[in-house]
Amino acid sequence: MATRTTNTSRADLIADAALALLAERGMRGLTHRAVDERAGLPQGSTSNYARTRQALLEAAVRRLAEREARVLAPAELPAPAAGPQELVAGLASALHRYLTRHPELLVCRYELALEATRRPELREFFDATGRQFREPLMALMTAAGSTEPERHTLSLVAWCEGLMFSCAAGSFSRSVPSEEELRTGFAELLSGMLGPRWALH
Repeated sequence: MATRTTNTSRADLIADAALALLAERGMRGLTHRAVDERAGLPQGSTSNYARTRQALLEAAVRRLAEREARVLAPAELPAPAAGPQELVAGLASALHRYLTRHPELLVCRYELALEATRRPELREFFDATGRQFREPLMALMTAAGSTEPERHTLSLVAWCEGLMFSCAAGSFSRSVPSEEELRTGFAELLSGMLGPRWALH
């Protein structure tokens, strides 16, 4: 059961309960009644907050983005001017933190992403929330000297997404890379896009 605290609004409590259900039961287990039960709220509370399934899914996407932002903290990444070692270490630390401490959020991400392929209105909303991660990374790639920041950002995001899926739901779920291995991976990727000074020495 979700736990209410003085710092958690009812909207957040409902959205957190929805995410917990998605992680445990999948999309079929996400109902308004189940959210009420999981959140410890009177029946009808979730319907009053999110009257339709689309509204409930949007609430889950919004809350997922908020929680991912706290985990990944893109605004706190070292600036490229700090040097390759610091930036690579910051990227590796953020990704390792997500992979090892919050795997349930990754499961929610994929449940919602798949549902968005069947609901165009959810796809638009899902993609809009994703900009909070893409835009800082594009600014980072530009500052790092990328001549094609949009394409390089896509490569960086695709590499991270592929790794997250492999470790959360794919064949590497029992062998999450260490932070050192992630640093090596980021350095290899960035040096290929930005030049040899980004390689670890």
